[in-house]
Amino acid sequence: METTTREARLAALPKLNEINREIAAFQRADTRRAIWQLINTLVPYGVLWYLMYRSLAVSYVLTLGLAVLAAGFLIRVFIFFHDCGHNSFFPSTRLNRTVGFWLGILVFTPGAQWWHSPAIHHATSGNLDKRGVGDVTTLTLEEFYEKAWLEKLGYRFFRNPLVMFILGPIFMFLIMHRLPLPRYGKRQTRSVWLTNLGIVALAAGLIALVGWKAYVMIQLPVIWLAGTGGIWLFYIQHQFEDVYWERAENWNYVASALLGASYYKLPKVLEWFTGSIGYHHIHHLSPRIPNYYLAECQRRSPILQRWARVVTIPESLRTVRLKVYNESRQRMEGFPKTEASPVGEGQTGKATLANPS
Repeated sequence: METTTREARLAALPKLNEINREIAAFQRADTRRAIWQLINTLVPYGVLWYLMYRSLAVSYVLTLGLAVLAAGFLIRVFIFFHDCGHNSFFPSTRLNRTVGFWLGILVFTPGAQWWHSPAIHHATSGNLDKRGVGDVTTLTLEEFYEKAWLEKLGYRFFRNPLVMFILGPIFMFLIMHRLPLPRYGKRQTRSVWLTNLGIVALAAGLIALVGWKAYVMIQLPVIWLAGTGGIWLFYIQHQFEDVYWERAENWNYVASALLGASYYKLPKVLEWFTGSIGYHHIHHLSPRIPNYYLAECQRRSPILQRWARVVTIPESLRTVRLKVYNESRQRMEGFPKTEASPVGEGQTGKATLANPS
């Protein structure tokens, strides 16, 4: 009965051309709106950076309090940087690349290198046979059982919330994004080195003004807090119990967006700071829609209102217990209570449908 229900719901999904009729009007960039977003975000961020410097003479507790607010603005900057990578922030490709490069320096992320990953992610999200680029590393239950004990330990370590959300931002933004890995092409490698050079130049200028100690005491908590928030948003976009995962031969683009990407319903103030990225189902349907049109697109589309997979804040907090994808049940689950695979567990073959309930 459950499988029949899933089949019926998947069959009832709207076609992409039906969706496009409702969202086509929002698939355009607006230079004035983009510039206004830059002003109302970068100016306050700069002011907060200055206030944090002045607050060091008063109390570092006050500095850290301001860092929380500054991190919110930096998350918003990252969304603009992200839109530039999809060529959706400005109408001009050249302007997207230029502005995106400078925003990448602020968020410690090389544009050409990082933008390559989301492009692949959009084409493979929810595809069990094409995991590994632009997604949170996720094993199926069967794969977990088949791993050696050391690999299981490593996966458990990675999926620990303290590692993913506390240590993860430091590792990703201060270490991984600084390294031109062998698999990168020339353009990506150049992007890493140019971004590193820009970060060093900006840091040197700020250190000359405020001193190295003040710079570290300000910048480190801001980038860490913003990174934590960013990784959390990235996590909750595709890590919920009935998320869509499917084998390649049965994978469906519309299903991967509507059933495999969440609508993270946030209070308006948090929606603003996160650049409306909570409307992730829309973003996966069409990355050409800039962040400043996502909320309006949701309000005006009956299809999106019907099919959006809403995740509330309380629900999102419970997702940290989810560790592996059970293909036979088509659900994300916690780690199994035993390390040995029971007879028949995970041996049911390839899943054919997502659980859309």
